Amino acid sequence: MLPTQRKEKILDLLKEDGSAKVIDLARIFKVTEVTIRQDLEKLERDGLIVREHGGAHLKNVEDQVRNFSLVHQENLKQKEMIAQKCLDFIEPGDVIILDSGSTTTEIAKKIMHIHGLTVITNALNIALMLGANPKTEVIMTGGEFKAPTLSLTGQKAADFFKGLNVHKLFLATAGISLKSGLTYPSISDLVVKKAMIDAADITYLVADSTKIGKSAFASLGALSLIDYIITDEGVEQKHKQVFKDNEIELIIAEKENKKHKQ
Repeated sequence: MLPTQRKEKILDLLKEDGSAKVIDLARIFKVTEVTIRQDLEKLERDGLIVREHGGAHLKNVEDQVRNFSLVHQENLKQKEMIAQKCLDFIEPGDVIILDSGSTTTEIAKKIMHIHGLTVITNALNIALMLGANPKTEVIMTGGEFKAPTLSLTGQKAADFFKGLNVHKLFLATAGISLKSGLTYPSISDLVVKKAMIDAADITYLVADSTKIGKSAFASLGALSLIDYIITDEGVEQKHKQVFKDNEIELIIAEKENKKHKQ
């Protein structure tokens, strides 16, 4: 991995976990601690992180937690469209899992009117949003808190799903690599995502088209882990073919005005 790529991956990891230790980053990226310290120095000079003894943390993460805001807020219009499309697959009385993330947060905003839902989530912001709604039963996992994503992660979060059988999972991802499959910036999330998939009858991957063809640091597994992918109109034809080859049904969220014209 080139130094520039490594620094990008380190920043992605910090945007996901909030902080990291030098010793852990050296092990993850298979370089010396001296090399990691040099990477962190550069990221700090760029104003992106704050170094501390033995590691670093994401800049402004404390303010984001206090304001209950997510780090990843790109492509919100596409995410809103995807969330709207998800309503076609959620019915009163469903038991669903909502993964943490900005796209799944948009889904949470749109399902508050649906009666009798049971929502299992590892996202604190989603739990608080839906928990105020008497129409919805909300169940939270345990686990380790991750500030940038306002989520709970790690083995304890994964263990929560053992023995559960839910109707539908709406799963987030950081990157959909044609080679590596479903990818994430943080290793700690992998056990949680896999446990969610194992607990669900149907898995819907919700991801805007900018994530397709990109790869984050850690791979969860092949695309065959999911049943459907719900994305926006920006998906390329070559990627559509890959999903078809892997027997994954592609669902496109279209703009409202375009649907009205048809």
